[in-house]
Amino acid sequence: MAKRIYLHAGAHRTGSSSFQLCLHDNRAVLEAHGYDVAYPGRDGVPGGQLRLRLPAPRHEGARMGRFAGSVRGAVKQFSPDPGRALVISEENVPGRMFHFFQGRFLPASAMRLRCLREGLEDAELHLLYVLRSYDEIFASAWRKRAEDNKVEDFQSLAPRFLDMDRGWPELMAEMREILRPARMVLLPYEARGSSRELLTRLLPDLAGADLNEPEAQLNLSATDAGITALQDRYRAGETLSREQWQEVVRRYAEERDDLGLTRFTEADRAVLRDRYARDLDRIAAMDGVEMA
Repeated sequence: MAKRIYLHAGAHRTGSSSFQLCLHDNRAVLEAHGYDVAYPGRDGVPGGQLRLRLPAPRHEGARMGRFAGSVRGAVKQFSPDPGRALVISEENVPGRMFHFFQGRFLPASAMRLRCLREGLEDAELHLLYVLRSYDEIFASAWRKRAEDNKVEDFQSLAPRFLDMDRGWPELMAEMREILRPARMVLLPYEARGSSRELLTRLLPDLAGADLNEPEAQLNLSATDAGITALQDRYRAGETLSREQWQEVVRRYAEERDDLGLTRFTEADRAVLRDRYARDLDRIAAMDGVEMA
């Protein structure tokens, strides 16, 4: 029998770190049911050791063997027994969010997905992906990057967000065609539910298991006041360590006034919301897709 891989591939800003903490907190249950687990530890999730190397846009035309080899190596590292299944959670599979600022929607996704599929070899793949509305994910991406980088004002980037080169339907079509999953489950962020509910979407046989819901909150965004303070320092030429900028985030955590940093106009927000609704309908009509 082919090895079974269960992949939670994102999206960004949909509670991926909390889901990975759920995997950690329920590792004993997962192992007892025959599942090994692999995830990164970007936000301090205990046991996060996954380090997938997948290509960026600059690698177009380069040899891809080393990237597929990174995937093969990860499978062997975290689940060497071919008779056991492997659960992978990695929101960066299709790419990184900063390309949104260029008006490009995960431009290296096809390369990355081909390397992933080659690295998984003949594994039977089960895929779970959480979608989020464009206005929310673009705003959340800006807020996240603004914590540790100098960024352009959100309003100056809004035209690029509105003129994005593609969106969720194109990415989902790539995932279906390149990864060839045996099962592909998609759900909107507003229907995500708890992390343990999301886990049973990926692994239906755990529906009756006694699963823990993580109590800790991870990867919280900075408030408007915190982002303003950070951007003032970056624009003054300062470079902050991770510990330094996280301390600023904590310092302003209780100052929750909405300063309008990531506010679309009502007209622009309506355009993005309408596009998202139409795109969800397009995705739901795709063959081989389960829209939860």
